[in-house]
Amino acid sequence: MPDPSASRFARSVLQVAPPGPRHWVGDGFDVHTVFWPQRDAAATSPFLLLDFGARRSFPPAKRRRGVGEHPHRGFETVTFVYEGEVEHRDSGGGGGTIGPGDIQWMTAGSGVVHEEFHSKAFTERGGDFEVIQLWVNLPARLKRTPPRYQPILDRELPRLRIGAAEVRLVAGSLAGRRGPARTHTPMLVFDGRFVEDGTATFDVPKGWNVLALAIEGELAAGADAAGVPPAHFARFDPSGDGPIVLAGRAGTRFLGLAGEPIREPVAAYGPFVMNTREELIQAFEDYQAGRMGHLAPREEG
Repeated sequence: MPDPSASRFARSVLQVAPPGPRHWVGDGFDVHTVFWPQRDAAATSPFLLLDFGARRSFPPAKRRRGVGEHPHRGFETVTFVYEGEVEHRDSGGGGGTIGPGDIQWMTAGSGVVHEEFHSKAFTERGGDFEVIQLWVNLPARLKRTPPRYQPILDRELPRLRIGAAEVRLVAGSLAGRRGPARTHTPMLVFDGRFVEDGTATFDVPKGWNVLALAIEGELAAGADAAGVPPAHFARFDPSGDGPIVLAGRAGTRFLGLAGEPIREPVAAYGPFVMNTREELIQAFEDYQAGRMGHLAPREEG
């Protein structure tokens, strides 16, 4: 493994954390929850939750797998599809199909109901499926912002060569380029693959929380070359002012997340993330009363 400690000013890693147990979301998403709000929301803010669905093969089927109608309020969901295809519909009018390399960024905001299923074409042919879903918090002043859906296609993502890695920039600025995702708070979201053995160095503002997930292969992270196995994540010291340094062998894949923390209370339960228990109760009442909308019956055929 290449040693990133060659950059002696690199930011240190505070923690390498394992994922939670593997479980199903609906019947289409076989995931490890890597971090979640109840684990340590302040340490990962503005990022709340990450579900990692490692590559899995699905046989051809007649009935689409996935997760049916369910609500969200107070945050955003970001779905990365690496293999397979996902179809999305929501009560805010957003929806579509995203395939390998594509991303959907849904702002639940004031409240939305949505569903996510394997596409009809993927269901019929079967194949490999690999997906990540990230939850991004919204500050109190924006928790009732109108819902929004952003489809981000693979071809729209800037490609950057950062050291030994090729990186796709999703949100924020890196090396003079800007990602296409529109965000509500300052952040940097990118993924990448080492195209040769070596290191990649990223400049991130002091005070931001920074996380790096190993998707495939093992990363070495920070000044001490902390080992990060697949499905684990490294949490960097936000008080440092040095660069973030990752290292890996050719083929190692990773997801990088950095953001300005939202320094507010987090009240999270099920599909809602608010600031207080009372707001959570109101969210459940609003959903049950139909104030977040509903989806028309889905046509199979």
